[in-house]
Amino acid sequence: MLSTHAMLLALAIAGDPTPAVSRQQPAVEHVMVYHEPGRFGGWPANHGIWSWDDEILVGFSAGYHKELGPTRHNIDHDKPEEHLLARSLDGGRTWAIENPAKHGVLIGTAGMRHGTVPPGFAEPEPVDCAGGIDFTHAGFAMTCRMAGTDTGVSRFYYSYDRCHTWKGPFRLPLFGQSGIAARTDYIVNGPRECMLFLTASKRNQREGRPICVRTADGGKTWGFVSYIGAEPVGYAIMPSTARLSPGHLLTTVRRFEDQPKRNWIDAWTSADEGQSWSLLDVPVSDTGEGNPPHLIRLNDGRLCLTYGIRAKPFGVFARLSGDAGQTWSEPITLRNDGGGRDIGYPRSVQRNDGKVVTVYYFWDEATGPERYIAASIWDPDES
Repeated sequence: MLSTHAMLLALAIAGDPTPAVSRQQPAVEHVMVYHEPGRFGGWPANHGIWSWDDEILVGFSAGYHKELGPTRHNIDHDKPEEHLLARSLDGGRTWAIENPAKHGVLIGTAGMRHGTVPPGFAEPEPVDCAGGIDFTHAGFAMTCRMAGTDTGVSRFYYSYDRCHTWKGPFRLPLFGQSGIAARTDYIVNGPRECMLFLTASKRNQREGRPICVRTADGGKTWGFVSYIGAEPVGYAIMPSTARLSPGHLLTTVRRFEDQPKRNWIDAWTSADEGQSWSLLDVPVSDTGEGNPPHLIRLNDGRLCLTYGIRAKPFGVFARLSGDAGQTWSEPITLRNDGGGRDIGYPRSVQRNDGKVVTVYYFWDEATGPERYIAASIWDPDES
């Protein structure tokens, strides 16, 4: 007998008998966030995005371009990789690049995965947080970063001034796991209470399975809450979570299995504040060679899921749900002009006027070989 997950995946691949809601394609405005000749801009999903009204800030990696072929990230591993921020004060129309390292803060540079630490800089070792963080502060932001390996100790940083200055790094526990590979996914529950959704190493020390953890004392101590799903044979990584109502959470997870080889996105739901989870559905049955999801709750209560597809046509897409993830719209094409697989890792926010700003890394043959950071501005009410 097929498991619930296998049945959901089979329905998603074959075509769920409950048809997705048909949507028209909205008008999309593309904006260049970061593009430098000879440089590689990548992976906003590894860093995070934050917004305060129409002020938007997104993190990304900036390395050096090196032609390594169509199956690899075209970044020079022997040259420095910087972790930069891009800030927009006008809802994503224009952007300015900021380098926290110039102010003595190297966010997540320990254990670089794709390059070397910029010369002359060394990130301090993480320390235990004294607690007392006000997660509801008007200018609050937090970023969670991994140490470069699936078996390392992750860290977090926080800001009270909209990411102009940061405090950290602060050590995250291992929560009884062999390693924690943290990216930024958190839900603020109160002044001293926050939940993180992280990726833990599996028992064989390979990536990975998602977990939920919580602090109730402003970051001084963090406790394990739950695993999100059973340990997979392949991996389940990079959760992206939204609160639907008090006690009710929905998280989307990047999935991979090798037999047969496939990449997709799962959706898991919890009705008891993350204590337990059940598989809801498979909102995206095929992401090509794999890409993480980003889930946000729109102002009108709908869910918006953005993701990349590393298969022809290489692009960035969205789906909407008006029933808490029970059903999803047909894919909304934000763009499908990618030059190859090295794209995606989106993060999205909604502006005051209702439009969504989706930021991702991309490359196309018209612009050139360099990977760059772009934003697509679109209206979910048009779709």
